[in-house]
Amino acid sequence: MPTTFSHKKHFSMNHPRFFRRFAGLVLAGWLVITGSAEAQSATTGQRDVLREITDVVGLKPRFQLRATTEVQNAAAVVYGGQRYLLYNPQFVAAVNRAGRTDWAGISILAHEMGHHLNGHTLRPGGSNPADELEADEFSGFVLRKMGASLAQAQAGMAVVSDEEASPTHPGRGSRLASIGEGWQRASQQIIASNRVAAPSAAPAVLANRNTAPVRTVAANTASPVSVLGKIVFRNNPEQDYYITNRLSVVRLDRDERTAQVVGRLTRSESVNYPYVLVDEQQRRLYISRSGSIVDTSGRQVALLSDPS
Repeated sequence: MPTTFSHKKHFSMNHPRFFRRFAGLVLAGWLVITGSAEAQSATTGQRDVLREITDVVGLKPRFQLRATTEVQNAAAVVYGGQRYLLYNPQFVAAVNRAGRTDWAGISILAHEMGHHLNGHTLRPGGSNPADELEADEFSGFVLRKMGASLAQAQAGMAVVSDEEASPTHPGRGSRLASIGEGWQRASQQIIASNRVAAPSAAPAVLANRNTAPVRTVAANTASPVSVLGKIVFRNNPEQDYYITNRLSVVRLDRDERTAQVVGRLTRSESVNYPYVLVDEQQRRLYISRSGSIVDTSGRQVALLSDPS
């Protein structure tokens, strides 16, 4: 099997359970032969579902959706560095009929995309319960963002999952609970966002790079600027970010002894996410009561702590 080919398989319908591994060389050859001829526009009916899913999580649609009878149900596949979402249209149609809603099929595609975005397709091997629950939670989150009810978000998994757990897949109850967790998290973010006043579109004013002292921001008022908290981002832990008593987010450069306002905090009415961080590009992050900072996909990207 080529080293650039990885995959995840997940769903079964009325048994037998979907096979653990594709015939790697056969599927790889099929992807090469079909090229763009069978590339689909990620549609269910007239909907561009792939773009809808990526839009709600703020991503570019850098996936290829393929409808094919070469798979029994649906799968997330990486081949030649390209991420594919493969699905059998007959299977998706059957899920929609059984679940009595088109959201059932959409949840299948969202689940498979969850495998890609959570890095599951980058690891060797087949399905495992932990990965499946993560993908289930992602599908619930996405479908809430797209406008589905909780029952609609769970409809597909209620049809295709087995009641009992197996070595590769969780039981139905656990899977529906994970979808519910993702759906509720998205719902909390939507409520918090709707209750917060629209932020100003004025760009940030840069501090004077020659005079701004470390841990302070130049101000024209008599009141001093003090630091209330420190933010550490997972993808840039060496960079210092602080929150001031004016609820500004300041990035500090200790070497050049400069400070730059890069965002601000606003209050929300959410119990779980009482503050929203808005940067200079009007992107939002949500701050929990414990100090966890999550993005619009619900993934933790930073941590707010005491500045000392």
